[in-house]
Amino acid sequence: MIDIFVAFGAGLISFLSPCVLPLIPGYISYISGSSLNELLEKKNINLLPIVCFTIGFSIVFIIFGAAATFLGQLFLENSNQLRIVAGAIIIIFSLHIIGILKLNFLNFEKRIYSERKQGLLSSILVGMAFGFGWTPCIGPILGSILALASIEESINRGILLLFFYSLGLAIPFILSGYLIQKFMIFSKNLKKNMNLITKIGGSLLLVTGLLVITNQLQVLGFYILEYLPFLQRFG
Repeated sequence: MIDIFVAFGAGLISFLSPCVLPLIPGYISYISGSSLNELLEKKNINLLPIVCFTIGFSIVFIIFGAAATFLGQLFLENSNQLRIVAGAIIIIFSLHIIGILKLNFLNFEKRIYSERKQGLLSSILVGMAFGFGWTPCIGPILGSILALASIEESINRGILLLFFYSLGLAIPFILSGYLIQKFMIFSKNLKKNMNLITKIGGSLLLVTGLLVITNQLQVLGFYILEYLPFLQRFG
């Protein structure tokens, strides 16, 4: 249960990352087929293409999650060692996010461009391109969630984990399109605290990695469910 909330939070952190947040207006403009100035003047923005865009990158991330869990199950006999390796990977990624470690191979991004085409299918395809092309940019965060997915007991659980990760990224993305005027002000103010947000996100992943290595993540989940039983519907 606790891993689902970690995945959702990681999606939010990915949205707020320095290489995603500043580009949101451009993506919304591209998907909607309107210039940013036109969007700022509109009272009603068509959200359907934006929703389709989020469906596109969600498909990619969920496939990644299913694949990670499948590969993890191949090493089921060494599940304890796999758990320790997964926890170590999360810790390494978190230290990179915080800035304690500098892993140069994680400091790059790959953008995929295409000609602007209208249509819902086109929005889904652009979203899938986003999922593949920007994965290096959000790699440490996404990689941590995929490491968690690799130690899930079933592929369905891995899919669920990446579904909530995608949801954490998709919800603010859609809200940004709906409230584009307010988002422009919000993002400008948020840039001042971007470093702090990144360090907080990295610290949360660091704690998660330590809990995974010590096999205490599920124990923490049981304690939370004991005091907050209504959360069992998310388990």
